[in-house]
Amino acid sequence: MTSMRTVGILLFNEVEVLDFAGPFEVFSLAENDTSNKHFNVITIAEHQAPISARNGLQVIPDYSFTNHPNIDVLVIPGGYGAEKVEINNPVVIDWIIRQAKVAGLMLSVCTGALLLAEAGLLAGKSATTHWMDLDNLASYPDIEVISNIRFVDASDDTCNIVTSAGISAGIHASLYCIEKLIDSQTMQATARRMEFEID
Repeated sequence: MTSMRTVGILLFNEVEVLDFAGPFEVFSLAENDTSNKHFNVITIAEHQAPISARNGLQVIPDYSFTNHPNIDVLVIPGGYGAEKVEINNPVVIDWIIRQAKVAGLMLSVCTGALLLAEAGLLAGKSATTHWMDLDNLASYPDIEVISNIRFVDASDDTCNIVTSAGISAGIHASLYCIEKLIDSQTMQATARRMEFEID
């Protein structure tokens, strides 16, 4: 049996709720045949203080940048807070760059891809984001932006990186990541439990 992987989900003020809650649900529900969880899912913010997500949902992060455990999978959600606020926060961008060197997989949801782009992690790769922000993502050099797709796997020898389209697409992309990290059977069982239709 493989050891449990840790999924770290980045939180920040004005984060889109389903961007982080969808992946949280997917990774939390993934189990093996004996009902043992494959993932320990945690939330991380720059400061360990309550976060005000989009439309006022209050969330308390489990850890801050200074005290979180090692992360195997990093989920970077989007929303107004990503594209307008944290993209200008060097502390967040530097933290993402550091995590990319140690995490086995990076997954962005919606405009979380803009944070990956700002961190220089999408240069030379293909990626997607919310349809309203495709041009914004394309403004970064050397990114092949793909539209009309739920998610893009741009993994290579240097890193595993998946970007997804807007909001609900993060659920689809998270299920794909479970298939990538574990197997198709686990992915299908998780999707069925969530009553999520997969193509």
